[in-house]
Amino acid sequence: MTPSFKRRSLITLAASCLLAAAPAWAQSTAPLRVILPLGAGSGVDTIVRAAQNALSKALGGQAVVIENLPGAGGITGTSAIVKAAPDGNTVGFISNNHAVNPIMFKNMPYDSLADITPISVVGGSPFVLVVNPNKVPAKNAKELQAFLKSKPGAYNLASSGNGTIIHLAGEMFVDAAEVQVQHVPYKGMGPMMTDIIAGQVEFGVAAVAAAQGHLASGRMKAIGVMGKQRVPSLPDVPTIAEQGFPDVDVAGWFAMVGPKGLPAAQVERLHKAVVAAFNDPEVKVAMAKQDNVINPTTPEAAARFLRSEQDRYARLVAKANIKLD
Repeated sequence: MTPSFKRRSLITLAASCLLAAAPAWAQSTAPLRVILPLGAGSGVDTIVRAAQNALSKALGGQAVVIENLPGAGGITGTSAIVKAAPDGNTVGFISNNHAVNPIMFKNMPYDSLADITPISVVGGSPFVLVVNPNKVPAKNAKELQAFLKSKPGAYNLASSGNGTIIHLAGEMFVDAAEVQVQHVPYKGMGPMMTDIIAGQVEFGVAAVAAAQGHLASGRMKAIGVMGKQRVPSLPDVPTIAEQGFPDVDVAGWFAMVGPKGLPAAQVERLHKAVVAAFNDPEVKVAMAKQDNVINPTTPEAAARFLRSEQDRYARLVAKANIKLD
């Protein structure tokens, strides 16, 4: 064997050893599968699709494929996330219902905290308390409280479904205002808002992005923002907390997570990518149009947040005695 041939053989062998020793994710050319446990056209779906191209760019050109797997309040899609291989090629975007489901459902197919790897709570979407202006004369939260107290149990709180975050947000105001109402659950926010506008029910909580058109037309009236901050598109609408109910603080949020056991290097790679994607100028404009607040957390902060959300919703559910039908 000639010396030059020996050198080539050693180089080939060394290269093979390096490839074998490299982590699997470094060699992967598979697309990033992004599972959304929500339907197409939902708030989180709109948000993630607005950042899809920027996320691909932040991942060095890796294709990003979004897959909607709605059903069972998010349990169907989340089940797919937790069952995925922890190779960094499958992530999901979860929202508030991820923290609500283990409280509402006795037999969960996964542990909502132990069976995921938090990557980042990326941001939030504001909620607003709305009424039918022809049925409810109230112009603010204190007047709404007085109106509801005038006939205990006679008026209806609409929601997008029993045990959903929209339901819990409404119950948060009901609890703070110490009023008695009837809960009327709908199959989604669209039907709920249709019946508020029609006067079939008196009030409810809606995502600001979904309610804006109805508020602008006067078909619904905004009583107050449910979070701690006012909303740029509704500058004259104070928060419920400002109006004398300091314990009312709830907004939609969305977080990137992976399956349990995701390696630290993968967590770091995906975290950097999602932060870069949502800081993309075009994505920031799209988020601002929907009044979304983008402030990506660290993986460690995300884990603490998810646990705290589950704990506080558990307290609310117990206090309001909320049960699935």
